[in-house]
Amino acid sequence: MDLLPGTLDVLILRGLARGPRHGYAVARWIEDCSRGSLTVLDGALYAALHRMEEREWIAAEWGQSPTGRRAKFYRLTPVGKRQLEAESKGWADYVLAVGRVMRATTQPG
Repeated sequence: MDLLPGTLDVLILRGLARGPRHGYAVARWIEDCSRGSLTVLDGALYAALHRMEEREWIAAEWGQSPTGRRAKFYRLTPVGKRQLEAESKGWADYVLAVGRVMRATTQPG
């Protein structure tokens, strides 16, 4: 399933809300939570992570993955936490509005 523009950032922020993760773990978390409906391509993931670092929504440091490999771990910054709150509110409003339209049985007016 293709992601709507702007969706990947909020999904990554949400994936980091419970603590630091490396990029592959973020992508797997999104896929697992969506029950396989959403797949994040590496190029899109790392472009988004880089963009979010530049915006100071996330910070990164090198560490060791559970498999013993060197990996870059990302965490939310205070700015990122505020961005996640704002994005979450916007998405909740959007989902409600689309739901109302999808359930509509009459023409507005």
